[in-house]
Amino acid sequence: MNKTISFASTLVLTLLIAGCGNNNSVNSGKVAEAAPQNSAESTAAAAEPAKVTKIVIGTGTAFPNVCFIDENGKLTGFDVELLKEIDKRLPEYEFEFQTMDFSNLLLSLETKKIDLVAHVMEKNPEREQKYAFNKEAYAHWRNRIVVAKGNDSIQTLDDLKGKKVLTGATSAQAQILENYNKEHGADSISIVYQNGAANDTVSQIDSGRVDATLAADFVLPIIDPQGKLQAVGPELSSADILYVLRKDDAPSQKLSEAIDGVVKELKTDGTLGKISTEWLGADVTTSSVQ
Repeated sequence: MNKTISFASTLVLTLLIAGCGNNNSVNSGKVAEAAPQNSAESTAAAAEPAKVTKIVIGTGTAFPNVCFIDENGKLTGFDVELLKEIDKRLPEYEFEFQTMDFSNLLLSLETKKIDLVAHVMEKNPEREQKYAFNKEAYAHWRNRIVVAKGNDSIQTLDDLKGKKVLTGATSAQAQILENYNKEHGADSISIVYQNGAANDTVSQIDSGRVDATLAADFVLPIIDPQGKLQAVGPELSSADILYVLRKDDAPSQKLSEAIDGVVKELKTDGTLGKISTEWLGADVTTSSVQ
C-alpha cells in the first residue's frame, strides 16, 4: 500500500515537472510552438468558403426583349441574361433580381432597396448629378422621333410643338422632351407620361391618341413588328448604356470595377455581341451602331 502511494506521488511529481518543462518551452520558443497552430488555422481557413456578397438588381418586366416575363412566367431579356452571365464570372458576388415599375427604380436605388439598376439606362448629365455609372458601356444607341407610318409632317422636335408625345416617366427620352420645354416654354410639347406597365405605344400612335414618341434605334422592330410606325428625322441623342449605382459609395465602386472587367471580357470573347443579337436582333454593343 505504501509502495502504491509512493509510486502515485512520484508519478504526480513527474507530471508536474513535465508540465513546467512544457510551459518553459512555450515561453522560450513561441515561434517553434506556434507554427503547428497557425498551420492548423490556415487549413481551417482554407476550408471555409469565400465570402459572397449579395447584390440586389433592380429591373422591370414590361420592356419586350430587354426585361420582361416570358410565356413561362420567367424573367428574361437582354439585360437579365447579360447580368446572369456577368454573375457567373464574378464568384465573389451573387445577383438577385427584384422587379418593379420603371419609374421606381432610381428611387429604390437611393433608398438602398436595390444595389444596381439594369434597364438599358442611358448616361446623361441630369442622372450623373445624383448617381454613379460603371465605365464600360454594354450597349450604345441613338434616340429618334417615332410617328405613324406615312406621317412625314414631323421631322424635328420643333415639329412636335403643340402635339402629344408619349414617353415613360424618368426615362432618358422624357428628359429630352422636358429639356426642350424648359428652353421653349413649359407647354411647347404636350408630354404624355405612359404607365410603366403599358405596352400600347403602337396603338396609341396608330390610332392618333398621341402624335409621336421617342425611341432608341433598336426598339422599333421589337415593339412594332407589323411596321405601323416609322422613325423620322436626325438622331436626337447618342448615348452609352450603363448600369446605375449609388454615388460616393465604396462597395458600389468596387462592384462597378468588377463589372467593368467582365464586360470587357464579354466584348473580347464575343459573348456580349451574341447576347445582343439574340435578344435585340442586332449587335448594339458598340458606338458604330447605325
